[in-house]
Amino acid sequence: MHLLRQHCGRFQSNTNRRDFLTRAGGGLGMLALGDLLGKNNLLANDESLGSGNPLAPHDGHFPAKAKSVIWLFMEGAPSAIDMFDPKPELTKRDGQKIEIDVFNGNPGPLMKSPFSFKQYGESGAWMCEHYQHVAKHVDDFAFVKSFYSESNDHVPALYQINTGIPRPGFPSAGAWVTYGLGSENDSLPGFVVLGNNQGVKGGNLNWSSGFLPTTFQGTLFRPEGTPVINLNRPADVTRADQRRQLDLLAKMNARHMEERPGEAELLGRIASFELAYRMQMEATELVNFSSETAATREMYGVDQNETRSFGSKCLMARRLVERGVRFVQVYSDGEWDAHNDLDGNHKGHCRATDKPIDALLTDLKQSGLIDSTLVIWGGEFGRMPVSQGNGGRDHNPHGFGMFMTGAGIRKGTSYGELDEIGFRAVTDRVSVHDLHATMLHLLGVDHKQLTYFHNGRRYRLTDVAGDVLHHILV
Repeated sequence: MHLLRQHCGRFQSNTNRRDFLTRAGGGLGMLALGDLLGKNNLLANDESLGSGNPLAPHDGHFPAKAKSVIWLFMEGAPSAIDMFDPKPELTKRDGQKIEIDVFNGNPGPLMKSPFSFKQYGESGAWMCEHYQHVAKHVDDFAFVKSFYSESNDHVPALYQINTGIPRPGFPSAGAWVTYGLGSENDSLPGFVVLGNNQGVKGGNLNWSSGFLPTTFQGTLFRPEGTPVINLNRPADVTRADQRRQLDLLAKMNARHMEERPGEAELLGRIASFELAYRMQMEATELVNFSSETAATREMYGVDQNETRSFGSKCLMARRLVERGVRFVQVYSDGEWDAHNDLDGNHKGHCRATDKPIDALLTDLKQSGLIDSTLVIWGGEFGRMPVSQGNGGRDHNPHGFGMFMTGAGIRKGTSYGELDEIGFRAVTDRVSVHDLHATMLHLLGVDHKQLTYFHNGRRYRLTDVAGDVLHHILV
């Protein structure tokens, strides 16, 4: 079935009472309404309506290289020229004053990196001294060093890297992916966010479903304790009582829907109630690392203060994708926002993330999951080549770098270049839309065909732009 036709019909067809009752569960008194929403094939079989379970897995437009995505999001914007893209000319011209427009004004002179660099692997890729564990994997990476974005402020830049648009209200990449492809686990959300411990700038709009049905929005998980707030049943409510409450609620919703046929949001809310019911067991087990070996926990650093938080999130990301979750976004803690003391800021973040990322990539390789998982590393923009404050760098949307590895990625590749001082992307410039188009392509989706009709026009994640970066793909 053509993906685009399926989506148009699934949420925009008129639905009569019989269709709704079929979608909502057939016999509402039976257990596990979620199973009736697709697992046991009790739904209407009309292709124009698609599956009654909006998170049921769907085929893409062509065979996929990747089945899932883990996005390691370095919030606050790390400096690629201090991490993996050293600029000898910047070192040579250290202290030289130049004319340059910066976000916060009063730029200082050009500032060389405080870090030393070394080449690794057969590819000879450069990596700074503080990412030595990650450096072991450079021959598996595709470095993209010529990104640019539209905003030099964190919140709109975060919105753009997540949704393609530097304004709030648009669906995030994870929402588009789960809308297009669903999930392979009906007891967990299709899109999970493991957030920053101090809160992500711009909040949950970064993983919102925007104008897509709310079923596809990201679900914020915590790496310790109960993964979702208010997930557990009250102590005085049994599972059987809860099941009866949900069945009664479904009947009431069916009556409500009879007067409002085809409401995607109501269908989404019903599905979310059922998903929460199923998650009460599986999600709680997910954060219980006791089934992992001591060697695995040590590898991720979950028992060490400096790496515990990010290491726990990386381990959970692996556990999520092996359970069929489609899209996992892992935010680093704190911010790489080094307006002062870039040396101390980036050293600290490297210590917190270096070992866990190495563990995640090693684990994915050993399990074979790397062959079906796309891993992305990066932030919302880059940092200036000139100094700011006491050895810091200001925001730079004109040029920054990211790296990718895993399913469908050409190993040991570097694409694009910044200018000689690391200020602006000049060779093979790459937009955020290009990143999203490439990600969707690896998942088997044509970014031009994954659309949603809203406010009189068809929208897509890549708006009216975006080119697949075939150079970094196999």
